[in-house]
Amino acid sequence: MDFKNLKEYLAWLYFQYLIITGIYVLEPWEKSIFNSVLFSAIAMVIYTTYVFVPIHVRLALEFFSVVQ
Repeated sequence: MDFKNLKEYLAWLYFQYLIITGIYVLEPWEKSIFNSVLFSAIAMVIYTTYVFVPIHVRLALEFFSVVQ
């Protein structure tokens, strides 16, 4: 895959993102605020998953593997 096809594919993905979310009708400053809030929320979800899911999985395994 050459660089031109990759660039066109990424442009197509970005266009799909604009269409699906409906932000293609917003002004540029509104788009940047929307994108900042969206990506901040995604980053917080990823961080929380990375930090807390392993702890909960370990506790669940300890709870269910108790031999009485």
